[in-house]
Amino acid sequence: MKTINIDGRVIGPEQPPYIIAELSANHNGRIETALKIIEEAKRAGADAIKLQTYRPETITLDSDLPDFQIKEGLWKGCTLYELYQWAHTPWEWHKSLFEHARKLDITIFSSPFDNTAVDLLESLGAPAYKIASFEAVDLPLIEYVAKTGKPMIISTGMADAEEIQEAIDAARGAGCEQLAILHCVSGYPAPPQDYNLRTIPNMLERFGLVTGLSDHTIDNTTAIASVALGASVIEKHFTLDRNGGGPDDSFSLEPSELAALCRDSKTAWQALGKIDYGRKSSEQGNVKFRRSLYFVKDLVAGDVITNDSVRSVRPGYGLPPKFLQKVLGKKVNKDVKANSPVCKEILQN
Repeated sequence: MKTINIDGRVIGPEQPPYIIAELSANHNGRIETALKIIEEAKRAGADAIKLQTYRPETITLDSDLPDFQIKEGLWKGCTLYELYQWAHTPWEWHKSLFEHARKLDITIFSSPFDNTAVDLLESLGAPAYKIASFEAVDLPLIEYVAKTGKPMIISTGMADAEEIQEAIDAARGAGCEQLAILHCVSGYPAPPQDYNLRTIPNMLERFGLVTGLSDHTIDNTTAIASVALGASVIEKHFTLDRNGGGPDDSFSLEPSELAALCRDSKTAWQALGKIDYGRKSSEQGNVKFRRSLYFVKDLVAGDVITNDSVRSVRPGYGLPPKFLQKVLGKKVNKDVKANSPVCKEILQN
């Protein structure tokens, strides 16, 4: 699949990277913050803002048994229920967030975490769906999303090649015609060395889908490098303030960084261009500064050109230096002055 289309935007290798700003939990419980994040994503140049649609009871169980305890990492000390109670985007906000994004003319969609979330998003006219890495093994959810007929993006963090293929087959089998996958490392944050970006060209070849990157590193280097390897989609968590204290703030981009990502990823894509060994338009004016053959002393008609009478120098108005051996030993057919270019017309046959 060479392209997909989300909300009128064509996405694929021949198009600039599609930048998704992940709002996630960075509203920190305030709808005003969520609305401001949408505004700042638009201002930075992102193509889309993405939510996560779940309630704590739709994603986990309210239990403090050991299985449900988070024992390490950013969220150490919470139960899963407590984390998702803290992090979720209230469902009653969704209509306002969708309306605000549409008013600003930025695409908005979400990651649903169960069928009821899909139903809510369908009622709001979501133009696409994102399957989070942790849900890539939830084939019934993927099938339910696929039945909406909307484009789907699947993150592949933690999934091996077989699991990725199973997710793709589930989406395809349930009717998804526009499908993309994202290379992802589900660490928060993830170290760049874990990303193994050379996987992206292999994914393109192996799965034949629009492919991108869900990037959890703390700067833009990995994301921009991914463009050179074929990424057509880049997703980054986005916040107003990395020190905001929310569950995802610490590994999210701030507005100036998102703007830099939108700008620099497009520059990287433009720089890829095509295979071209020809002279570029920006080089035309500098051709004169190449080296060429010049006379370095006066000669009269009939003189033989010797090593001490010609040199390879800048500028480039004379014969190219590759002709030096053919020029040596030739006679000039008219008088020449030092510092004039060597050209065929003044050489005797």
